Amino acid sequence: MKKALYVLGMVLGAYLVVRAIVEPFVIDLSDPATYRDDWGGPSLAGVLAVHSGPGVVAAVLMGWALVRRRQQRMAD
Repeated sequence: MKKALYVLGMVLGAYLVVRAIVEPFVIDLSDPATYRDDWGGPSLAGVLAVHSGPGVVAAVLMGWALVRRRQQRMAD
């Protein structure tokens, strides 16, 4: 069960990271009308925080989990 949750968490995390990377390219950063009605709008900082923030958090947690898993394997 732990492996299934680990894999599911990594897949979800990868989705959030990819979404965070793609978001600045999907919206026109110079045209507020393209992101005004999005979550976190009407400011660009709010939109990027809401859409890219979870990806940054996921990347940090995934890195932490991978380092921890590697350290556990080396200890065994």
